[in-house]
Amino acid sequence: MKELICIVCPRGCHLTVDEANDYAVTGNFCKRGEVYGKAEVTNPVRVVTSTVSISGSADGEVRCPVKTADAIPKKLIFEAMKSIEAASVKAPVRIGDVVIPDICGTGIDLVACKNIA
Repeated sequence: MKELICIVCPRGCHLTVDEANDYAVTGNFCKRGEVYGKAEVTNPVRVVTSTVSISGSADGEVRCPVKTADAIPKKLIFEAMKSIEAASVKAPVRIGDVVIPDICGTGIDLVACKNIA
């Protein structure tokens, strides 16, 4: 049995996930809590945020905030961070520009979160 606090909404339900009983979830107020509880125990995912180097910026900025366009498996976070650390993009950069496509083979892109001229 795993005990979690659901983070899907501000309610913060105290969930219990019974791994021995096909990941049955109790303590959830809504269906989203059940889905979250099962996913968090079987394949936890996270959105990754960081910064990448920018070259040629007129703003003098040297880093651009980035994030994964969707959550990636938690087990790939350190591998993703190595890729992000090695990445560099040339200005100009626009919000939503793909900085690293298909990061770590997840099918999810790393995108820029700030306009930099």
